[in-house]
Amino acid sequence: MKAKTLMIQGTSSDAGKSLLVAALCRIMSDKGYKVAPFKSQNMALNSFVTEEGHEIGRAQALQAAAARIKPSVDMNPILLKPTDSQRAQVIVRGKVYKNLSAKEYHSEKLSLLKIVEESLKNLLNNFDMIIIEGAGSPAEINLKNEDIANMRIAKMADAPVILVGDIDRGGVFASLIGTLELLDLDERARIRGLAINKFRGDVSLLRPGIDFLEAKTGVRIVGVIPYMQELKIDSEDSLALDKANFKTSTDSMIDIAVIRLPHISNFTDIDVFMHEQGVNLRYVEPGSQIGETDLLIVPGTKNTVDDMRVLHETGMTEEIRRLRELGTPIIGICGGYQMLGKEIRDNYGIESSKSVIDGIGLLNCITSIIPSKVTVQVEAVVCGGGAILGPVGGKTVTGYEIHMGVTKPLENTFAAFRIKKRGNIKGDVNDGCVSSDGLVIGTYIHGIFDNGEFRKGLLDFLKARKGLEQDSSEVEYDVYRQKGLDYLAKVVSDSLDMDYIFKIMGVSDHVGPGGLSIRS
Repeated sequence: MKAKTLMIQGTSSDAGKSLLVAALCRIMSDKGYKVAPFKSQNMALNSFVTEEGHEIGRAQALQAAAARIKPSVDMNPILLKPTDSQRAQVIVRGKVYKNLSAKEYHSEKLSLLKIVEESLKNLLNNFDMIIIEGAGSPAEINLKNEDIANMRIAKMADAPVILVGDIDRGGVFASLIGTLELLDLDERARIRGLAINKFRGDVSLLRPGIDFLEAKTGVRIVGVIPYMQELKIDSEDSLALDKANFKTSTDSMIDIAVIRLPHISNFTDIDVFMHEQGVNLRYVEPGSQIGETDLLIVPGTKNTVDDMRVLHETGMTEEIRRLRELGTPIIGICGGYQMLGKEIRDNYGIESSKSVIDGIGLLNCITSIIPSKVTVQVEAVVCGGGAILGPVGGKTVTGYEIHMGVTKPLENTFAAFRIKKRGNIKGDVNDGCVSSDGLVIGTYIHGIFDNGEFRKGLLDFLKARKGLEQDSSEVEYDVYRQKGLDYLAKVVSDSLDMDYIFKIMGVSDHVGPGGLSIRS
């Protein structure tokens, strides 16, 4: 194994492992190392498609961006995408493997260990450093025998481990000590440092707790990371929405409402609006009043049929139709696009026992859910007409598709986009639909708003309707993302004892790439 390794584990889910790995990838990259992230098993509804058409966790794509490398399926060989509270779609090396219940998956996952090992070896043989992310907690003793995400991976990679606790949720000292107490002796020996994450306030007030923690456990505290209120980069799953500080100012010029579907996925499509001045972004739960808004977005979902049912049962469908009658622009992405059509058919029972369900009925199209899954990066041009798409007609947009549905436009229906390239294959294929007045748009292209020119055209249209100055920016979302990663890396580097971290990784302090070198 060529590369030096470090593993970040947490006392719980959402302890901050993903962002800490991203920060360390950027720190190591800044020092000149060829570094890659790795997470053997991820459970998340926000995913990404690599250039090769492989689906991986969005967090690993962000971490790859932090490391300044292209995302690879080796970085996340197993991805679990829950379809309901009992089952998940299991993605193995970027492609659908099976839909399994939790019990079924636990009985099978050890058989996937060889695939995990192969992916890890590929990275170890091609990079200087691998920063590994654990899943959940290493002390989930009911799952320990089938573990393929925490201590078994640390041993496989011969990685020292930093254990992270989230002080924002409370009980951080008990969670750190309790986790250590539940580990086997050889596992505990791998824990070479403890980190406290999401701290608000004066760090000096933690000193008595830190002293006690080090004395009690014999493990060094490697740092206290502050709560980063201003950090705005890709979130991994809907837990982030529970605590996100979305703009709610009545002074904002433009209001954008997003339906928070029960199985919402790839809501990173909307993240870029958090960077736009004068834009108020808010999420609305089914059953709540949407209220007046300048733009309604129906996002992606891992279970279109069940989420459509929820919209019907809670009265949200009628709310959306009411906004349409008022002339409110409505955009649906992927599952949201499917919902805006007349009907959704699931004859294979992939998402539900219900074979047919009415859609919202704002676009003249019908969707059929099918077993095969499309995962591909795309390049397209805007071809739809109307007040939104017309002014940006002919402009190129890029993004990616992840869907198991085929949507068939009916008579007198106009495409929104024309796909010119899918992966490495050139083509000329219609995507999406647009209403006759151009105010309702559906598309399968994720990341559509990340395109600066397209987003500016949309926002300027919304501003013009209100008599406001059309001054939106054309900044590509990746510019914001890179700035966020630089900020994250700076805060983490200032907060952690990086000299100690390099030491436990086996990295010496004499001159090498970026000022450091790896010991042989």
